[in-house]
Amino acid sequence: MAEKIIFYILGAIIAIFSIMAVTSKQIIRSATYLLFVLIATAGLYLLLGYNYLFAVQIAVYAGGVMVLFIFAISFTNRPGEKVHGEVPVRKLIAGTTAAAGVVFCGYIIYRNIRKVTVLVQQYNLSPQKLGETLMGTEKYQYLLPFELISILLLACIVGAVMIARKR
Repeated sequence: MAEKIIFYILGAIIAIFSIMAVTSKQIIRSATYLLFVLIATAGLYLLLGYNYLFAVQIAVYAGGVMVLFIFAISFTNRPGEKVHGEVPVRKLIAGTTAAAGVVFCGYIIYRNIRKVTVLVQQYNLSPQKLGETLMGTEKYQYLLPFELISILLLACIVGAVMIARKR
């Protein structure tokens, strides 16, 4: 029962601070709210018993990525300055697009949830087997794409720093 209460508290923290991060007018506050979301996500990993993922979430995302965000904000913007709001038509278009995306993702999940449960039962999948599949180097395993995505993210960060220096 206590785990359920902690799960709902962490879920509420994630939902509330995610909304606050997106709607805040000050960019440093938005980054701080995002930090709270990342820490609460680490709490979910700890609740599930994934101590390694908890440590990685805190060290890499809540630590390293947030430091990069703060430096990027400092390079490109005046941190105390308020961000100007968008015109109402753009907000309506963005809201409609976001709602359509949520409906589309919900439809895909709804259509495939039965297939996934059948596959999990059929192949007796465990988190260990899933981890081996994601981080393996054999055929139909995904370590190489994972590393390529990390290189792509690194290139994006370097590009953002270069653009910020030219301004």
